[in-house]
Formats: sequence, structure tokens, C-alpha cells
Amino acid sequence: MFKFLLLMFLSAPVFAQEVLKPTSSFSISGKVDKAVTITMDSLKQYPLKEMGSFKITNHLGDFKHQDEHLKGVLLKDVLRNTVFSVGSPKLLSQLYFVCSAADGYAVVYSWNELYNTPVGDQVFILMEKNGKTAAQLPENIQMASMLDFKTGRRYLHNLSKITVAQAQ
Repeated sequence: MFKFLLLMFLSAPVFAQEVLKPTSSFSISGKVDKAVTITMDSLKQYPLKEMGSFKITNHLGDFKHQDEHLKGVLLKDVLRNTVFSVGSPKLLSQLYFVCSAADGYAVVYSWNELYNTPVGDQVFILMEKNGKTAAQLPENIQMASMLDFKTGRRYLHNLSKITVAQAQ
């Protein structure tokens, strides 16, 4: 019995869920003229928008939970000063943004989706949620696409980088 308990005790960390350190910045790189790092402090320079509440659903559309009192900055506001490395404006339609979390989870937005549809006016980096600032949350830098039907798929926690790529 002692050996069994010892084995269980020693193997527990293997089965424990990884606890990620909250992110305090993220990079923007790839098909850009100049890679940049965006910090929690630099996010404060962008206009803060009221987002209301947000129902989180899974891939089937089943309700999981609701976040309240959301405020955020638009992703396209953060990208406003980014110069994309393309030879002509019509090549912008080939760009896409891979937004990656610290744990490797990633979501994708196309350039046209962000800049040529109403979706782009509803993709936020969260600055406040449920009465707490982003810095007070266990998953500091979060993103949400408010117009998605299955909201949990692109509700990203601990954003660490945005990679701009070009479809071929």
C-alpha cells in the first residue's frame, strides 16, 4: 500500500494541469516592416470601449458562462500603426493574423475580416472584465470576437503573439 501511495504522490504532477504565467505583453511580427512588442501599459493609450456582457459558448453553441462589464481596445486600433510588408494594396487581401496564446492555442482572423466587415469593429483585447482590470486577472491579455456565434472558439487567454502571414 505504501508503494502505491508513493507512486501516486510522485506521479501527481504529471497529471496536474499546467498553470501558465499570465502574459503582460505580446509581439506583432511576420509580414510587417517592423516587429513590435505591445505591453499592458501601451494598451492604455488606445480608446477604451464599453463591450457590455459576453456569453461564452462552446463549439456546439452550448452556454458555458457569462462575463460582465467588459471594456476593451479594438485589435485594429492596436494594429493601426503596423505597416504590412506587401507589394501592393490588393495583396492585403492575402494577409491573415494568427493570434497565439502562451499555451499554444491559436485563433485566426483574415485582413478582410478585420478591415472589411463588421467583425473588425468587434474584435477586442480586454482591458476590464467582471469589475477587474486585465492586470488583476489570472489570464491577463485576453481577446474576444463579440460577433462570433460560438464565442468560446476565439476567446483567447494569455495572448503572447500575433503573427501576420500571407496566404499563397
